[in-house]
Amino acid sequence: MKALKTNISLAHLEELAHDYIHDCMTYQKDHPTASGKIVKVLDRQIPTIDYFLRIWIPLKGQPTIHRSTYYRWLNGTKIANGDTIKSIEGIFKALATDIVANEGKGIFYAKNRLGMTDKAAVIEVKNMVPLFPDVLSLPIEGVLPQIYNNPYNRKTMIETPLFAD
Repeated sequence: MKALKTNISLAHLEELAHDYIHDCMTYQKDHPTASGKIVKVLDRQIPTIDYFLRIWIPLKGQPTIHRSTYYRWLNGTKIANGDTIKSIEGIFKALATDIVANEGKGIFYAKNRLGMTDKAAVIEVKNMVPLFPDVLSLPIEGVLPQIYNNPYNRKTMIETPLFAD
């Protein structure tokens, strides 16, 4: 099978990537208001390589590259190609991470593509010293009478008339 020749320069691809990032950051969607009006609301979009290469660039009427070429350049040894593609990849990941962190969108994308997790950190504490060791040594029966004999206790206040005749 004959290899397709890429008709786009790396500089032009990087310029298109910046334009795409701008579009992702300034995207607005229609939102109905309580009064029935439709207003435009800022709704940043998570940039993806797949959409960028397969849909966004062709919609602009520009030549594009195949995804396999993009990833070959990203993981390859050609320094010039790799640096440009890694720069594009870094910009896309930075915006995607910011959107996930600040807007809570794209949680599954973040887990699958950005390597984020939702695991809580478990910290094991050994030889824990209580803050108030003297309170732990008090007998329980020494504390309970204070609670029941408290004049501000709700039960005591209900049974005791507030005003004497």
